[in-house]
Amino acid sequence: MIYNENGQFKSTYRADQQILPISQDRVFIACVLAVAFLAMPWLASEYWLRAILIPFLILSLAALGLNILVGYCGQISLGTGAFMAVGAYAAYNMQARVEGMPLILSLLVGGLCSTAVGVLFGIPSLRIKGLYLAVATLAAQFFVDWSFLRVQWFTNYSASGSVSVSNLQIFGMPISTPAQKYILCLSALALFALMAKNLVRGAIGREWMAMRDMDVAAAVIGIRPVYAKLTAFAVSSFIVGVAGALWGFVHLGSWEPSAFSIERSFQLLFMVIIGGLGSIVGSFFGAAFIVLLPLLLNQMPALLGVPISTTLASHLEAMIFGALIVFFLIVEPHGLARMWGTAKEKLRLWPFPH
Repeated sequence: MIYNENGQFKSTYRADQQILPISQDRVFIACVLAVAFLAMPWLASEYWLRAILIPFLILSLAALGLNILVGYCGQISLGTGAFMAVGAYAAYNMQARVEGMPLILSLLVGGLCSTAVGVLFGIPSLRIKGLYLAVATLAAQFFVDWSFLRVQWFTNYSASGSVSVSNLQIFGMPISTPAQKYILCLSALALFALMAKNLVRGAIGREWMAMRDMDVAAAVIGIRPVYAKLTAFAVSSFIVGVAGALWGFVHLGSWEPSAFSIERSFQLLFMVIIGGLGSIVGSFFGAAFIVLLPLLLNQMPALLGVPISTTLASHLEAMIFGALIVFFLIVEPHGLARMWGTAKEKLRLWPFPH
């Protein structure tokens, strides 16, 4: 009865096609946003903000971008870490070389540069797909890693190869405390999540899903494969590039090319698989799972009174990740998002499941 929609009538097409057609969903999302924006900056400790909430928000944004490409368009990518690196280094160069460059504009330019690189490496998707496309995007990862490691211009001729940013400001207001950085990341995530949700519900989103389901049939009915695939690469790379810039500027502050290694690409792919392919909310579930699981594995043995070494905990983490990926691929390919949707469907009928 709590989630029952009796009495909620739709009298217009606009009301029927809104993002959250059930009033309980609208109330729930409003409460979540209110807690996230108004309560968490004051209630969460500095450790939670720095080590858990800010990484969760940025990784959710990166997983959201990857989910558009992999989940909605069906184009496998193993170069997400490279596109994050392009966004971070492009934003850094804008800050270092253009005096008085606004932070927001630097982040957007980082996303645009990542878009250009993503489209460039997405061109092979017009002729190849599946495992071969994954190898092509993997080449992007190796190429970008080599470029930022060997070409000193990207690091502004830093002797150590690392770069750093400081004195972040937006409209004259400093972004220095963990709470301020948290609000910045949360605002970016909310904005891009809304944009992505509207994109996948529109004509371009239907084109992506048609290409994912059967590209030959999509071409027969008039969908242009070149446009559909390259726009998916462009939108995905832009979001991932902004996430990479936030990861470098807000979370790390100082970084090297190894911060965006192939391990980051695999980590984001695991988030999408575990959270749910082709689901906006699945990106949040996957990121929360990846961020919270290591913390849980580190704390659980102590709570149970079973002391284990740090090495064993890291090995258990890798084993559990692998086992869960296999589990979701076999039992529930749509991941945690599908389980969430199933629970909501059952609540809509409870207590009369007939």
